[in-house]
Amino acid sequence: MPSPAALHQPALDPRTFLRQHIRTVPDWPSPGVQFRDITPLLQNPQVFRVLIDVLVQRYSAAGMRPDVVAGLDARGFIIGSVVAYALNVGFIPIRKKGKLPFTTVEETYELEYGSATVELHTDAVHQGQRVLLIDDLIATGGTMMAGIKLLERLGAQVMECAVIVDLPELGGSAKVRERGTPLLTLVQFDGH
Repeated sequence: MPSPAALHQPALDPRTFLRQHIRTVPDWPSPGVQFRDITPLLQNPQVFRVLIDVLVQRYSAAGMRPDVVAGLDARGFIIGSVVAYALNVGFIPIRKKGKLPFTTVEETYELEYGSATVELHTDAVHQGQRVLLIDDLIATGGTMMAGIKLLERLGAQVMECAVIVDLPELGGSAKVRERGTPLLTLVQFDGH
């Protein structure tokens, strides 16, 4: 009799399987943008399980296990908290400015039109902790880079970043890798 995990495994390579469940929404939020929507991954329990299993398998391996998982507001919370639970480690939210109730550090980054700020509680990580930083997508890399800077400012080591979707043409994944931080991307889409 197959194991319960085997009952949930797709016949395709997991990355191909996941890609098939990412919806493209044309011209949203503005004309010319091809929005990569991961909500179908979350809505289908088999697909969501495959996504989480891919991440948990990677970060359960010797030398890859984090001390804590951090997730970027907001979809990084969904994925990161489940991965943290499965790994039996803590979860840290990196939130948009003004959403955390305790003392915070903040990092501002540039957007296409304007800027944004993310915050982290000052007691969220400890010196030398190995952190896995998760988000759903990397485009220009502003949010991911801000998250890395916050964690490092508090003394943590970002051992790797992980995203479902990479939009390499926008340069964010290259920025993260150029600074020397490993980055796992599960699916790439050319054109934004």
